[in-house]
Amino acid sequence: MLKTRGYRMNLQKFVNFKEKTIENVSRVIIGKDREIELIIVSFLAGGHVLLEDIPGTGKTMMVKAFSKTLDLPFKRIQFTPDLLPSDITGMNFYNQKVSDFQFRQGPLFSNIVLADEINRATPRTQSSLLEAMEEKQITSDGQTRKLNLPFMVLATQNPIESYGTFPLPEAQLDRFFMRLKLGYPTKEEEKIIINKNIGNPLDNIEPIINQAELIYLLKNVSKVSINEDVMDYLVGISRETRNKKEIALGVSPRGSIAIFKASQAYAAINGRDYILPEDIKYVSPYVLNHRIIASGIKNIEDSIELIEQIVDGVKVPLESV
Repeated sequence: MLKTRGYRMNLQKFVNFKEKTIENVSRVIIGKDREIELIIVSFLAGGHVLLEDIPGTGKTMMVKAFSKTLDLPFKRIQFTPDLLPSDITGMNFYNQKVSDFQFRQGPLFSNIVLADEINRATPRTQSSLLEAMEEKQITSDGQTRKLNLPFMVLATQNPIESYGTFPLPEAQLDRFFMRLKLGYPTKEEEKIIINKNIGNPLDNIEPIINQAELIYLLKNVSKVSINEDVMDYLVGISRETRNKKEIALGVSPRGSIAIFKASQAYAAINGRDYILPEDIKYVSPYVLNHRIIASGIKNIEDSIELIEQIVDGVKVPLESV
């Protein structure tokens, strides 16, 4: 067990979880250790992830590999313009055998949900995800039903295509914990991908954790602490986004909470039960890049660069722990 401060928390479990998950998923997704780590952070923090990239970069394969690594039920929803809210939440139907109405669960009743090409669905269907992502429940025909826990939505969208798409509104974007981009592989990575893509790469994935260990991680990640100076540093980053002239809409308190939760998870998987300013600096660009509206921002790279500039401009506390 790694050394802890205050109460005793088995931080080695968090470290092992990170290392084994990255090693496992990397058998399928080459050269994306950072992105895998950030998905781990989002999962432990109870958040959802938006993967924004062009087709063929491994977004869907990464989600499948991640769910198989955690041995959690997985469902994929292919979003299209004719997809209805009831197609994803479920619906009541009349069962003639029992002469009564019964509820047929939709694909949201799973632990890991892949919302593929989410910006192809109409705003009405997109909004049906809001309650599920925020409240971990759905409402159908006036009746509320709890979803299975843990529950994580990993959504994908193609940033280039605009024909036949419906951009996600700010309220929907803000429900995503992080927005990530996988990007193209390097030349050597692409050669490895080609050689490994013989048969089904997912056949090489085995679960690395049992349910009891997973519950332990999810229950204890919130015990990671932060001191007053580091909290001031965190809040200072959010407030700075509201003071920039080029930013029309800054980060809301929801964004500040997301930085805190991401920093807790990132600290835990790196063997600490306390947050350092370096944790906040590392996670902030990925947590905040979709939570601002600024002039001159054309893509996720521009947004991340702007957040990094803001973070660099906020004074780091000298005494961090």
